[in-house]
Amino acid sequence: MSAQQVIAEETRLIILKELDLQANQSITSEAMRRILLQDWVIDQPREWVEEEFRYLVSMKAIETHQARSVLIAKLTERGSQHLQGLINIPGVQRPSSTGR
Repeated sequence: MSAQQVIAEETRLIILKELDLQANQSITSEAMRRILLQDWVIDQPREWVEEEFRYLVSMKAIETHQARSVLIAKLTERGSQHLQGLINIPGVQRPSSTGR
């Protein structure tokens, strides 16, 4: 597995975890980009974050809708089940057994 693939899979898990932390389980792509940079030192443009959102949509882990120039992501039941370890979503790092 390439370093880029590892980063993508880890980022997808981080996105799901961050959505789960939000009161409404939603976040914009720009806010997520900032969290990835500040908390995880993952320095990527918003378009890259939105591509990861699209992957998670294709796996039914999140839903998105466009709000002007950004995407808003919302955690789905399937994404929540992945975080709980009830299912495994391909291309998304598994959560640790010690919690989220």
